[in-house]
Amino acid sequence: MQRDSQIFDYIKQENKRQLDGIELIASENFVSEQVMEAMGSILTNKYAEGLPGKRYYGGCEVVDEIESLAISRLNELFGANWSNVQPHSGAQANMAVFSAFLKPGDKILGFDLSHGGHLSHGSPVNVSGKWFDANFYGVEKETGKIDFNKVANQIIDLKPKLVIAGASAYSRDWDYSTMRKACDQVGAMLLADISHPSGLIAKGLLNDPMKDCHIVTTTTHKTLRGPRGGVIMMGEDFENPFGFKTLKGATKMMSQVLDGAVFPGTQGGPLEHVIAAKAVAFGEALSDDYLKYAKQVKRNASVMADEMVKRGYQIISGGTDNHSMLIDLRSKDLTGKVAEAVLGQAHITTNKNMVPFDDKSPFVTSGIRFGTNAITTRGIDENGIVEIVNLVDEALMAAGNDSKLASIGEKVKTMMSGKPLFAH
Repeated sequence: MQRDSQIFDYIKQENKRQLDGIELIASENFVSEQVMEAMGSILTNKYAEGLPGKRYYGGCEVVDEIESLAISRLNELFGANWSNVQPHSGAQANMAVFSAFLKPGDKILGFDLSHGGHLSHGSPVNVSGKWFDANFYGVEKETGKIDFNKVANQIIDLKPKLVIAGASAYSRDWDYSTMRKACDQVGAMLLADISHPSGLIAKGLLNDPMKDCHIVTTTTHKTLRGPRGGVIMMGEDFENPFGFKTLKGATKMMSQVLDGAVFPGTQGGPLEHVIAAKAVAFGEALSDDYLKYAKQVKRNASVMADEMVKRGYQIISGGTDNHSMLIDLRSKDLTGKVAEAVLGQAHITTNKNMVPFDDKSPFVTSGIRFGTNAITTRGIDENGIVEIVNLVDEALMAAGNDSKLASIGEKVKTMMSGKPLFAH
């Protein structure tokens, strides 16, 4: 068979792009060689609809062991009592939860997309906003932070069926306990989508949602540093939730409903090669080395936020507790669209992002989002972060000056030269 030189040339180009540049997209990371090895393995050949020990196809003895190991490692990592590792993405994991416990038209309450929320939390362009009566909470204009007491009052007044705690661009920690108490008053389910900070949560560096939230979902990339995919987890055995008639054993009943919501409810066969890569990543995340990495991610983000503020940039919420930050560029007379393009010319990859109370469209935006998870994987420490912020500021101030941006791009290449994608 002739080798597909066109595709593999593109892959080489992408490898060079990643090696030469500075990656600051908060939802991206670099995986280890063994994660990629598992992802590209012979397991891609195997169909395995169903669950370990309960498949609709023969020949699943080996993949049953792999998926069971992924579940076991994930439960240990997050202190979960049950999990499903089959969702193809975080949005698929959320959709499975919705389809398991909601009916079309039910009220849900999520974090406003324009304030840093996620599409799958009720956005009108997403199925979550089309099928359900989506309502939103946001940040306070003065502080850029969520007032969780206000959110609790909103839960009590609205009486939604489901409340979602989680974001794609919020740099502060979450008060799951206050949200849970309000949910209990009105019989609402509390779902934590921890897709962004999950790696930091797993190592005890942020508040743990498992003890307060009925269900927890996450992606397996971002800070968790695994392959692209999603999972669903549950913690304690909750008493009498959501009309279940038995006081005990509720978690088992909920898990059965959720398993069915993943398959056959919202997906077909699981991607066992991806699940194997998830298992590898979970094993890595259980190590002491990963704890060192997670701590460095958080330190790097704190330094980056401080350095950006020193240079006159406004961080929404004033700083960061996790790996990310959302920057309002209006004080610099820049749009997110322009900033993303300018930094791209300098081989610094970011993404434009709306800021709370934005006066520009989602295609233009007033903000840009940074994250330190990927750059930390490459071995960058606090000193390197200061150098990166200098390059970012230099590039943004050179908007429109192509020769200057090309020169900065060469500085970026020199800085990243010799640094492997997976160093930490």
